[in-house]
Amino acid sequence: MPGPAAAGAPVPPPSAPGPDGEPGGRTSIAEQAVAKVAAIAARAVPGVFTLGTGAGRTLGAVRDAVAGSDSSATAGVNVEVGETEAAVDITLVADYGVPLTGIADAVRAAVYTAVEDLVGLNVVEVNVSIADVHVPDALDTRAVKRQPGTGQDQHA
Repeated sequence: MPGPAAAGAPVPPPSAPGPDGEPGGRTSIAEQAVAKVAAIAARAVPGVFTLGTGAGRTLGAVRDAVAGSDSSATAGVNVEVGETEAAVDITLVADYGVPLTGIADAVRAAVYTAVEDLVGLNVVEVNVSIADVHVPDALDTRAVKRQPGTGQDQHA
């Protein structure tokens, strides 16, 4: 049976205008979508080595392999989304040598901006937890051993 458009009748708009003259209707944005926007913004900040913790990334990789999904895109990011607001928690590993409070402040600002501009939700808070510091192999103290009796370092 043909619909109204096929019969030549005008097609009504998807929803009647609201009181402000804008199209009516409800928009819902999934937590996963907000988490991805926040994760991308956080990863773009200089000094962020990765999001999540070592254990969390390992468990996520196992879960993804078994389930065939990809949770790594939002690893280290938890969000709570309401009708008009969002709260974001970010856990990250920072690069060695970058001031940690500076990274936290820059991540917070980047996430606020991205979620408010791209998603359109009011961000009520962005909590940043720095779980670890990534030390490059050349600086890793575990890779350097003291040669007995000489006072010189021997790299492992």
